[in-house]
Amino acid sequence: MADFEVAVPTSADAFARLAIELHDAPGVEETVDAVVQFALQALNCMYAGITLSARGQRPDIAAVTDPVVSDVFGLQIDSGNGPLITTLRERATVLIRDTTQDQRWPEWAAKVASLGVRSVLDVPLSTGDSHRATVGVLGLYSAEPDAFGEDDEAIAHILARHASVAVASARHEETMAQAVDARKLVGQAMGILMERFDLDGDRAFEVLRRYSQDSNTKLRDVAQELIDTRKLPVS
Repeated sequence: MADFEVAVPTSADAFARLAIELHDAPGVEETVDAVVQFALQALNCMYAGITLSARGQRPDIAAVTDPVVSDVFGLQIDSGNGPLITTLRERATVLIRDTTQDQRWPEWAAKVASLGVRSVLDVPLSTGDSHRATVGVLGLYSAEPDAFGEDDEAIAHILARHASVAVASARHEETMAQAVDARKLVGQAMGILMERFDLDGDRAFEVLRRYSQDSNTKLRDVAQELIDTRKLPVS
């Protein structure tokens, strides 16, 4: 990631440059990595990370600046309890000024404190679309107690808004690319069936669809197997 060589890393110019970088990022992985690296420069944190969520699925650890963040996230994801989970569910910012004193999640806080993390600031990544709910969480951490003040929280919210839009856009583009790829695969597989069995397009698609249903396999995967092996999967 390019360095932000500005006198004040939280200036409008720095955020403008971040927005451009996020826009140019080729995928979700590159997008979230840019966000956490910027967080280290713009905020009073030692570590940063992002988890992403999808409806009905386990939260995914998408980016971390240090292995300790993976531990902090993993403890919560495995137990289903902690500020990260609360932020995901309630779309609310959670600030822990000192993990040795906070009593909301005592077991988790004690483990995190033993890792050397004293301050925690979890900010939701949300598009504002109720159907999409929370995109994920930006987690900020420091070894110092009471490390995050009002300015840090305000900057974290600005960064989270940039990240939310960028991640949603990157996810959409990846989904569209996968859909285009799937259509190409299905078209190629249909061509194989049409040539081999003298079928028209409708009949060739119906064959693929039936194999997909009978084998409980995605249509795209049925098409890929036919292309790779020149055989339909065993249903």
